Amino acid sequence: MEPEPRRRPVRPTSLIISTGLLLALIFAAVLLVFFVLSSLSPLFVGKCVAVVDMNMPLTIEGSPPSLFDSGYASSEQLATSIESLNGRDDVGAVLFIVNSPGGSVVATREVYGAVDSLNKPSVSYFREVAASGAYYVASGTDYIITDPDALTGSIGVIATFTEMQGLFEKLGINVTTVKSGQYKDIGSPYRNMTDEEKAIMQSVVDEVFQEFRGIVLENRGDRLNQARFNEVADGRILSGRQAVAVGLADEVGTKKDAIMKAAELGGIQADRPEDVRICQVSTGATEGGLFSMEAILRGIQASSGVPTLSFK
Repeated sequence: MEPEPRRRPVRPTSLIISTGLLLALIFAAVLLVFFVLSSLSPLFVGKCVAVVDMNMPLTIEGSPPSLFDSGYASSEQLATSIESLNGRDDVGAVLFIVNSPGGSVVATREVYGAVDSLNKPSVSYFREVAASGAYYVASGTDYIITDPDALTGSIGVIATFTEMQGLFEKLGINVTTVKSGQYKDIGSPYRNMTDEEKAIMQSVVDEVFQEFRGIVLENRGDRLNQARFNEVADGRILSGRQAVAVGLADEVGTKKDAIMKAAELGGIQADRPEDVRICQVSTGATEGGLFSMEAILRGIQASSGVPTLSFK
């Protein structure tokens, strides 16, 4: 009887390599399943209503979190968050919850551009304040629902200057300005503005106002009561009820009504707001702090004499 051949012992190195390859294959399979399910999730879970909270003033610099304030996003960051929704297959419609007094002209136009470029149905809901620049942005959405007591309107442009010449004279402070042109220091707080300078600034304000007015006319179209709109486009604020009467908003309602309207426009079947899947969009502030460079720069800008235009 011949002896059985001796089995070679399994080397530890071979066992480790085999185990590693097996784990790598399992990991790859899990990743594949994850990506497949992610791409198919709208088919199985259903599309969502993306909710964008515009609970902030509209400024190009934003406000980083500090010791006393949670901060808010800049207009560029907010616009980027909105534009990113165009590439999301899981989003059926976008709902903007507006609670903003408006902001600078440039910041407002940046955010409006992102809203206007959306390739999905959009709804605005005016919660408490949706004035001036905030209304400018909201006019770019397909439908507007407002709380009956929300404050809106304030359609207009403003540039504010502080003149301290009288105070300086009383304090014996003399400020000498050397300038290259007659109007180089227009808006300076160290002297009173001349009639010619006021006329120059008025022409700029009027030009920007006509742009604002044209945007509202274009976006609201036949829904506007033209005669009433011409009457209230003088910077006055309106209640939600008054805005509906003018045609600046489509109906009075609640946040739940706005969710259901967004779902309807997005083709999302739901019998009640609780049935609508919500995708919250991050509109958080930039990083920073009480003594951050951003905060310092904002302080310098606020104390400078450079005139700025605002929708607020």
